[in-house]
Amino acid sequence: MILITGSAGFIGFHLSKKLLDEGHRVVGLDNINDYYDKNLKENRLSILKGYKKFFFYKKNLINQDDLNEVFQKYNFTKVIHLAAQAGVRYSLSHPKAYIDSNIYGFFNVIEMCRKYKIEHLIFASSSSVYGMNEKYPFSEKDPVDHPVSLYGATKRSNELIAHSYSHLYNLKCTGLRFFTVYGPWGRPDMALFLFTKAILNKEKINVYNNGEMRRDFTYISDIVNGIILILNSSKNYDVKNDLNPSLSKAPFRIFNIGKNTPVKLMDFISEIEKQLNMKAKINFMPLQPGDVIKSHANVEELINEFEYEPQISVEYGIEKFISWYKEYYKN
Repeated sequence: MILITGSAGFIGFHLSKKLLDEGHRVVGLDNINDYYDKNLKENRLSILKGYKKFFFYKKNLINQDDLNEVFQKYNFTKVIHLAAQAGVRYSLSHPKAYIDSNIYGFFNVIEMCRKYKIEHLIFASSSSVYGMNEKYPFSEKDPVDHPVSLYGATKRSNELIAHSYSHLYNLKCTGLRFFTVYGPWGRPDMALFLFTKAILNKEKINVYNNGEMRRDFTYISDIVNGIILILNSSKNYDVKNDLNPSLSKAPFRIFNIGKNTPVKLMDFISEIEKQLNMKAKINFMPLQPGDVIKSHANVEELINEFEYEPQISVEYGIEKFISWYKEYYKN
């Protein structure tokens, strides 16, 4: 039995569906908050609820008693913690939401994992932890001491808390630094969703730093396949290099999970225009607080350990998203 928190979210939905298709029993938790369109979350859930082996609970992770109730009911062997308050820019105006969800919520989940002796906790970190780093591609071997957003800071905090629990209680933990995940059923606050919607509605799109940005766009199926490779592996984490911050004598690892192919933002927009056969009206804006100019994942560690192999091109990924978007919103 596998627990997935954030199962109504973008990654949580796709991961839950894939595991259910493979015959696993999945318990999903989500509080269905109003950070973005609740209908999108409910419609994702309606698909998952069509599986007999899916069991859903609407719970807030801040409430430890509710969480304890679910852990008590099921004999979980593995937990995949994806629930979090997402978004860099939203953290500028709603900082408490990030402390509540990403700090208190994370603590409650890992404390339950300790209490109920879970075999393996896989949790979502973020490329945002790299903050001010300017050495590319970003590597797990790099220090990550200068996040530029509260969101990034909370994700780094998760990594540190997980390491201490791993060391103290021999809890196997794997943290995954996601790089700009996109695809069908994606979040409405992400670039591809925002740009597609605005272009179709003949509205302007906001392009920050005058378009001088690059992102390591990673298609959702590559992310899900990477998580499942880790989930299905029974290998122990052996220490190879004490100077590598992602390694530890505890059963703990951090991995980047991305495409390792950064794309210029303006090229990304051009591909959307091409596939929509429409031109974007662009409102160029300065770099926003909390944003980074470039993200680029070094995924050698994930390849070496689990034979991870991202396969989906940006062109194909955008095509699949636009196809879903037009069908879902009847454009």
